[in-house]
Amino acid sequence: MKPTTTEEVLAILDAPFTSTAVGAALELGLFWLLDNKPLDLDGVADALKIPKVRCGYWLQLLVDSGLIENSPEGYVPSPTAREAILQVFSPGSWALLAQEAREKLPVLCDLPVHIRNRGSALAALGIDRPMYVARMTADPGLARRFTCMLYELHQELADRVAARLDLTGVKRLMDLGGGSGVISSALARRHPALEITVIDIENVCRTGRELAARAGLEGRLTFQALNFTDDALPFGFDLVLECDVNIYSDDLFRKVFEALVPGGRFMIVDQLAPDYGVSPPARVHWALEGSMIRPDFVFPSAATIQGHLKGAGFSLLSQTPLSITGPDDRFTEGMILTEARK
Repeated sequence: MKPTTTEEVLAILDAPFTSTAVGAALELGLFWLLDNKPLDLDGVADALKIPKVRCGYWLQLLVDSGLIENSPEGYVPSPTAREAILQVFSPGSWALLAQEAREKLPVLCDLPVHIRNRGSALAALGIDRPMYVARMTADPGLARRFTCMLYELHQELADRVAARLDLTGVKRLMDLGGGSGVISSALARRHPALEITVIDIENVCRTGRELAARAGLEGRLTFQALNFTDDALPFGFDLVLECDVNIYSDDLFRKVFEALVPGGRFMIVDQLAPDYGVSPPARVHWALEGSMIRPDFVFPSAATIQGHLKGAGFSLLSQTPLSITGPDDRFTEGMILTEARK
């Protein structure tokens, strides 16, 4: 919301209460609980083991947000909640999205203090939060939940990307950091003769194999477990695809170069920054959070990608906006397809 009045500015100051109340409802499964059966205040408090008075205030905030209603039978999800929450993602995916939003709060709740800190706000708070690969490697359960969530969230992106990629002459494709295999699954459905290898860490690949089997594609996708930032890549591919992974370096691009056959192509699909230190519009929240953890954090720009490609020996073919929309434009808006040739 862009405020135009003092009242709206004050409403923004109160917004964290509503945001965290909705996040708690998603993590605790309230909407699905009430969708199964309307409950009064006592019923909700008892089912979720929340002190009654506190629960009443929480439910009142959620009613004010327009996501639940207090009907004669008890509290129920509103039509908005049914359409925007219950019919979109699974309870597990919503819970993980809410958890990730909650984990951002420590560095943001005291922003006037931490924004001047020239180091990491997390370090100043004494919080040690491992990076993605370390977290997923250490916790198979989290890796499974995260991988299933991305499989749901990226369905629209996968279908749109698969429809836009020119795979003329491509027999073997590597999906670098392909995780759940959602992009590869969409490509496999469109190109029955395509051989696809998905590269990611073992805990993610394990879930990817399950999802591919569930989609009837277990014989079409090969999942190879490795940490592609450290390990050598397999070779002999006509095309390497890196979609919404946001890991770029001279070393990685040189490994991709070696993985391709002569004349092979490297395609990158991601939301790129319009300039150094400027966030893609859809990712400004993540950009601010990232800068609070690492002050020099920047999203890569088109020029950054071009520099890495040139350093690895690639010839740039094109950089084209994809104009993809989906249930949540944060994950699709501003996607750019970069294509290079070995």
